[in-house]
Amino acid sequence: MVFLRYRFRVYPTAPQRVSLARAFGSARVVYNDAVAARRHAHAEGLAYPTTAALSKQLITEAKRTAERSWLGEVSAVVLQQALVDCDKAYKYFFASLKGRRPGPRMGPPRFKRRSGTQSIRFTSNARFSVLDNARLRLPKVGDLRIAWSRELPATPSSVTIIKTSTGKYYASFVVAVDSGEGLLEPLDDPDAETGIDLGLKDFAVLRGGKVIANPRFFRRLEKKLRKAQRGLSRKMKGSANRAKARIKVAKIHEKIKHTRADWIDKQVSAIVRENQAVYVEDLFVRGLGRGRVAKSVHDAAFGMFLARLESKAKRAGRTFAKVDRFFPSTRLCSACGALTGPRGLEGLQARKWECGCGANHDRDQNAEINIRREGQRLAALAAGLAER
Repeated sequence: MVFLRYRFRVYPTAPQRVSLARAFGSARVVYNDAVAARRHAHAEGLAYPTTAALSKQLITEAKRTAERSWLGEVSAVVLQQALVDCDKAYKYFFASLKGRRPGPRMGPPRFKRRSGTQSIRFTSNARFSVLDNARLRLPKVGDLRIAWSRELPATPSSVTIIKTSTGKYYASFVVAVDSGEGLLEPLDDPDAETGIDLGLKDFAVLRGGKVIANPRFFRRLEKKLRKAQRGLSRKMKGSANRAKARIKVAKIHEKIKHTRADWIDKQVSAIVRENQAVYVEDLFVRGLGRGRVAKSVHDAAFGMFLARLESKAKRAGRTFAKVDRFFPSTRLCSACGALTGPRGLEGLQARKWECGCGANHDRDQNAEINIRREGQRLAALAAGLAER
């Protein structure tokens, strides 16, 4: 069983926007109250408050007070899910402290703000439903109009309503599908395998010298973004003009984000569709994003590309392997196997080089050949078809 997300644009009416704003605010208050309660317990040396205890204190009992009586105007499931999210955030934080969670060290949960992205989640307990007229019915909100781009493959188990910083609304459905769904027909062509050498000059070089150009989405709009940010900095805090300027900046960021994600999805789909096996380098993207080329590395979004490529390849039934990041794919001569290629920062300028054996290499094409060969060896090793 595999869980997938389907996201669609939502167009609420004016009264529905008021109801959603009330739900967003209530969920945010409950979440912040839970964080405050756990911080207080830690400062006083008390036991960690459980979700059940906080639910009774921050929801059930709080509704009976004059200060929190408005919590009864929204669905109780939305408030319960806010507590669940807070508890998950603390569990991830504790696991990170103990070294049981992969990735960089996480900090403790922080208070949520009014500005920025807002979200609420409805589970099956809330009895939300997709009506015959293609509208989404939510408790204490109403029937929302959705721009459906495709049909859901199964009945969703939950839906998250999201409001972005630019004021757009989305519905994100979680759907459980069979793990075999989405498999592609195997390709019989033995040459339908490729290594992928990622870079900044060209985004990627594939088998046969095929090049995917680097689109540089952030660089294209950097001048426009700088101008909008400069205008925002000159507006008086709390004024209506500052709110308009903030939205203008957010829209530019949103355009960069959406165009980049759409482009990456299309490239990933094409690569998986055209190749039976895909081999990539296990790049240390976090480390690459700290140097002098940090802005270009973040703009290229190598981490997003590799994560989506791996997920798509495995779901489609394609072979996928990662080559160790210390494998000398650039320095290794694909003809004789000698380590005679350019190295270090000074070698970044060398796009072509000649090996002592007489072979002339294009830097990126040579790296792709080496990555493909090493990936084939690792895939055979994993399948038990080759010796270590």
